[in-house]
Amino acid sequence: MNDLAAEVTAVLERSILPSVIARGAAALHVVAAEDGVVTLRADGSPGAVLPILGRIEAQIRAAVPGVTAVRLASADPAPSGAGDIAEAARAVLDAEINPAIAAHRGRVRLAGVTGGWIRVRLEGGCQGCSLAEVTLRQGIEPLLRARLPQMTGLVDVTDHEAGTEPFFSPEKR
Repeated sequence: MNDLAAEVTAVLERSILPSVIARGAAALHVVAAEDGVVTLRADGSPGAVLPILGRIEAQIRAAVPGVTAVRLASADPAPSGAGDIAEAARAVLDAEINPAIAAHRGRVRLAGVTGGWIRVRLEGGCQGCSLAEVTLRQGIEPLLRARLPQMTGLVDVTDHEAGTEPFFSPEKR
């Protein structure tokens, strides 16, 4: 284990692991630390880590100045072939994203893939939710980009106006 990995591991154990374990992940490990980029792996439910990955990264970067980015590794890497992008996107959505947003009665479905653009539809508590755009841009899109380097972009095709039970109603903006 290099010095950067050791420093990040110490920060994880000291201040981050209790909240990660409380959310349902069994543990969080450093699997790589190179050129300031740290890759973590969550044992248990990666979906428990996804919603707080931004906070985890902020804590690690504050405690270890050499860290420039934090990524979450997939326990089961999705297929990476160009023809497999739809299948890979669906696998990431089902295995890593949907378990995280299920707590808000939400679900993300793959609506299609064209030219590297992944189209998704938000359902349940996510449809019409005032924080749907935040979920897409700060949660779903970064994870898909990390898992699917062939991805061009993410498009939300949800009819948010038709949402009947948003987790956060538009009035709560």
